[in-house]
Amino acid sequence: MEDKCCIASTIAIVLAAGTAAVLIAAYGVLFHVHIAVEDASLTRFALVETSPSAAMSSPALAYNLSLTLTVRNPNWAITIRNKKNLEAAFAFDGQAFDRALLAGKGEKQRPRKTRVYHLAMGSPAGGVAVPTFGNAGAVVFREQNATGFFEVEVKVTGKFSYTGRVHKCDLDATCPLKLQLAPPGTNAVVFQKVKCKLAKPDKKNKKYC
Repeated sequence: MEDKCCIASTIAIVLAAGTAAVLIAAYGVLFHVHIAVEDASLTRFALVETSPSAAMSSPALAYNLSLTLTVRNPNWAITIRNKKNLEAAFAFDGQAFDRALLAGKGEKQRPRKTRVYHLAMGSPAGGVAVPTFGNAGAVVFREQNATGFFEVEVKVTGKFSYTGRVHKCDLDATCPLKLQLAPPGTNAVVFQKVKCKLAKPDKKNKKYC
């Protein structure tokens, strides 16, 4: 009888330990979001003059860019909640030329779920998004135009809270893209998936955690 009690106690302890281990793995370990650009296409990227007068002209950027961005919550049981809008900003030579809202404040992303965002950005018809691109930016543009590839940066920003966590975490992810211009009617350009890099954690104030 005592042996049976000992066996039952041992089984109970093992089960309790196993349950605790699962809970610790599910809630005690936090994994950061995985962000990637799965596909991207650049069908227009050109400099245009903003003034008829060459002396007063400032080059501007005219563009058509589409891409597919994914945000994955890899955690087993931890839900993510947006404390700020989740946004994507687009830049060339360090100068932002457009931005897009991905998800609003208060929206949630469940554990082990991936959200897919299809974005299509373009300068307004008959206008441009960056009327003061600058001569330095124009020089970089012409240098890259000669190679047939343009370096465009996508920056994803926001602020998260996590289930069971008190502090909130700022998100700052950078996705460096090297895009080949493919005007409509030309052969499709194969795009290699780009994994975005998260800002390093700030251990002092846990800004990026």
